[in-house]
Amino acid sequence: MNGILIVDKPAGMTSHDVVRRLRRLCGTRRVGHSGTLDPMATGLLLVAVGEGTRVIQFLVEGAKTYRATMRFGAETTTQDAEGEVTRQCSVDHLSETIVRQACLDLVGELEQVPPMYSAVKVGGIPLHRLARQGIEIERRSRTVHVHRLIIAKMALPELAFEVECSKGTYVRTLCHDLGRRLGSAAHLTALRRIRSGKFSIDEAVTLDWLEKAGRDQIGEILLETASALRDYPHCEVSGEGADRLGFGIPPDRAQVTGPIDFVEGQTVLLLHRGQALAMARFAPARSQEKRGDFELLRVFSGGK
Repeated sequence: MNGILIVDKPAGMTSHDVVRRLRRLCGTRRVGHSGTLDPMATGLLLVAVGEGTRVIQFLVEGAKTYRATMRFGAETTTQDAEGEVTRQCSVDHLSETIVRQACLDLVGELEQVPPMYSAVKVGGIPLHRLARQGIEIERRSRTVHVHRLIIAKMALPELAFEVECSKGTYVRTLCHDLGRRLGSAAHLTALRRIRSGKFSIDEAVTLDWLEKAGRDQIGEILLETASALRDYPHCEVSGEGADRLGFGIPPDRAQVTGPIDFVEGQTVLLLHRGQALAMARFAPARSQEKRGDFELLRVFSGGK
């Protein structure tokens, strides 16, 4: 059983809880996930099974879209409703006009400090492990990008919105920072991921469905590697190019069927007769070293 499952994660479970459940249902320990969701969060979680685990690193690159609700007036240890309140502020000075403008100001490139309750590692130790010991350490800010933020409903001190953002963006930190920008405090109260790259929550199956389905049914809905890597530009290689890949040798332009319309450095999916053979970086300068026009990142064994 090999491929990618699109799962609708329920609230109250960690992403790894979902992995453990799928290991039992699929009868293999080779199960992993792409793009962690907090226990409070629900929605789209990409789960790799068997050979599908070889593509996990390529599934986290796309932008993510979330529906979220937040509340002004209080900050918490976890920046969401599951944490203990650490600070309270008045919300009397907030108005719809002020909040809308502050939300507009969040769109674009931002510097974001990862929360202590997160999977980010410092010195090999996850921050959440330190946080549970009452330890807080200095964290470096990271550049993230908010592509769009649309207010769905405002009934202060509550705010509901939809946000599309780059990988690695913490929506609860967006809420926390928005509260600070407005001279108040805020925390996330609900979060649902509805899109990751080109994957939509409409394609997802629930854990309840997976529990009731047999392994044959689960196997039928597993996405093959080529479908799982739909976010990436792709090209077909000739039989000769496929043979070279079998020996770990990257193809050159002459072994690509059809036009090459890639930017140098772009990550590309290499196919042969529709089957995913490898992920590679387009590197035409390598041809001067007689090493082909692609730099191999991962070669797949193929199959479902």
